[in-house]
Amino acid sequence: MGVSLLSSFSSSQLFLVPAATTTVAPTRYFSHAVPIRCNKIEIDAGDDHRFQRRDILKCLGASIGMEIIGSSGSFVGTASAADLIQRRQRSEFQSNIKETLYTAIKGNPDLVPSILRLALNDATTYDKATKSGGPNGSIRLSSEISRPENKGLSAALNLLEEAKKEIDSNARGGPISFADLIQYAAQGALKATFLASAIRKCGGNEEKGNLLYTAYGSSGQWGLFDKQFGRADSQEPDPEGRVPLWEKASVQEMKDKFSAVGFGPRQLAVMSAFLGPDQVATETLLASDPDVSPWVQKYQRSRETVSQTDYEVDLITTLTKLSTLGQQINYEAYTYPAKKVDITKLKL
Repeated sequence: MGVSLLSSFSSSQLFLVPAATTTVAPTRYFSHAVPIRCNKIEIDAGDDHRFQRRDILKCLGASIGMEIIGSSGSFVGTASAADLIQRRQRSEFQSNIKETLYTAIKGNPDLVPSILRLALNDATTYDKATKSGGPNGSIRLSSEISRPENKGLSAALNLLEEAKKEIDSNARGGPISFADLIQYAAQGALKATFLASAIRKCGGNEEKGNLLYTAYGSSGQWGLFDKQFGRADSQEPDPEGRVPLWEKASVQEMKDKFSAVGFGPRQLAVMSAFLGPDQVATETLLASDPDVSPWVQKYQRSRETVSQTDYEVDLITTLTKLSTLGQQINYEAYTYPAKKVDITKLKL
């Protein structure tokens, strides 16, 4: 049996790396010129090399377009500056969220499986036919968290509610939605398990484990997930009966549910850590199915390698898709008007 993602959790070797390790390396921008190649225009010899009317219209249209762009430079510059300010505001807020969640999860590593299942159960209420449900934070509502499939998840929800209080106390662009918070908690839990795995592979040496994960980890794959930031909370619980009891479900029931949200055997296998408290038991069950078994074996082998690339990348990709099922992302969420400077009060 391969190494489990959630096996060997130990408070002595989990989350003992400084929070700075969660920061994302700056993007590198290259300064060399980019060549632009225009399409070649073929002229039919039968036209006596004369322009046709559509060619004149094309040239005219291009000229007008360039004139509009040239005359709107100040507007484009203002819009770009505003966009950069909003991106910075959202990025700073995300950093605050991740740091707070890092601390919360670090102190409660035993809740990692529950955090993952909380995110899964909130998202898999999605129904393609009606385009309803999904990761909308409705699992926080008492009538939904008390359902049989959510048994045992209250402690994880309580942890996130406490983290939310701290996050909101420093929020300048409004409180974080539970929909965003739950999915970002799942991201934080996964990062923590990846790091814990690297530490184990270094014999429990935290410093070496940190270096190993920095060198071979897949942190850069989280870019698209981080962009999907701005989910709105539902004020009503999602309909009952959409989420199975994962620990009691058959492989076929799991396959059917994953198929209903647009996933297949591959995604089912890679999400095994989300499907109950015991990942090894879940993978043993999934390995009994001929459609899922090859993927289970693939990810078990990947987790035994230094980089775990196949496993990590597929898991990050699947969670990213899962975390946005049916959601309209507000890309201006958590932004706020920049403070204006009164230049008349500036001292020269």
